[in-house]
Amino acid sequence: MRPAFCETWQIAGGDEVENGPPTILLTGGTGTFGQAYVRRRLAGKNGELIRIFSRDEMKQYEMAQAFGDDPRLRFFIGDVRDKERLRRAMDGVDLVVHAAAMKHVPICEFNPAEAVKTNVDGAQNVVDCSIDAAVSRVVALSTDKAVNPVNLYGATKLCAEKIFVHGNVYAGARATSFACVRYGNVMASRGSVIPLFRKQAQKGVLTITDRRMTRFWLSVQQAVDFVDFAASRVRGGEIFIPKIPSMRVIDLAKAIGRQARIEEVGIRPGEKLHEILMTAEESARASDGGSYLVVHAKPERVGRNRVADGFIYTSDTNQEWLSVKKIRELIGEVERKPWVRREPLTYAPAAVPA
Repeated sequence: MRPAFCETWQIAGGDEVENGPPTILLTGGTGTFGQAYVRRRLAGKNGELIRIFSRDEMKQYEMAQAFGDDPRLRFFIGDVRDKERLRRAMDGVDLVVHAAAMKHVPICEFNPAEAVKTNVDGAQNVVDCSIDAAVSRVVALSTDKAVNPVNLYGATKLCAEKIFVHGNVYAGARATSFACVRYGNVMASRGSVIPLFRKQAQKGVLTITDRRMTRFWLSVQQAVDFVDFAASRVRGGEIFIPKIPSMRVIDLAKAIGRQARIEEVGIRPGEKLHEILMTAEESARASDGGSYLVVHAKPERVGRNRVADGFIYTSDTNQEWLSVKKIRELIGEVERKPWVRREPLTYAPAAVPA
């Protein structure tokens, strides 16, 4: 049986490398995911060193203050577009978690060349520098918008996925292994619609684009746990997909604006009614781990836990849904407590694909 929504994945066993605790490079490390990831890793007390690689010095300063100038953290000002700076930051690194990206859909649409430089060229730079630095494992964060993309952001993330999967071929006989983690909307992350709905609720009118719209939803904590979980299982070329619940955007609006009127304003350019986490074409080389799916680079790696032919994982045909009550409870939990737990959670997968 797969875990409930509130349960999480955790990296199995220690992360010790031959010469002691690992050194981790986290690109885009000052964002919502990055700060939660750092909190989780430092709580593990494995003695690892984490390098934060990002381009905003003020965010780095604020993050250093928030973590009490922890000596296990190092901050590198840099941009994934800058290969030389990235190469220097990767020296001696064992694990790279690539979270840096331009993510705002309308901004990417209006600035396509800049989105390509960061999301596509930056991905290639991460691959090249990881191989050159003999990094052991690289996990790149992706999104459901990369599947059958209808906007530039999704298209650049699709390209990034292809670059990281192909990185295993590009590495040749070298020991670097690349994989991706693909998931849906992250609750309470920057860019979340929740703050907008809160502000609109105070005025009595909430606007949604379409009453039929659905989305996959997971917490920041789940995203962090699943990345750790996937990092421990990288063989090369996988796209790891968590099984997470769906929610109707109108139910999110009802959960936040109990007394507010809801108005439909129409779908924006580049927006889908429903999101997809795995296509029917990908199912031909996908395995089911119980609480997660894995799309393999090669069909022969699927093993005994193959998913059904033609299986498609979409937000509107999902088997698990969040009710208005549950959405309200989850939002309340986020607002009452920090969005990261300081203690690690445990989770044993139902099965690990052979």
